[in-house]
Amino acid sequence: MQSAQATKSIRKPTNLSLDSALLKEAKALGINVSRSAEAGIAEAVKLHKKQKWLKENATALASSNSYVEANGLPLARHRQF
Repeated sequence: MQSAQATKSIRKPTNLSLDSALLKEAKALGINVSRSAEAGIAEAVKLHKKQKWLKENATALASSNSYVEANGLPLARHRQF
């Protein structure tokens, strides 16, 4: 969903420094360098946000996992699988 929003957002010209051999190869293959860079940056942002969330919530996740290990899943008796 975020990628759909990114394509609708306002695009801003930006200067990047890229490996010249890689850039030449990408152009030879017909790769849209701007879109590929944007996709890579979007993936990096997504990964960073995930890692940040996991770090910020590590205590709560550990607590929840400890509870389940000690007591089992709440409402497990109602599971049909």
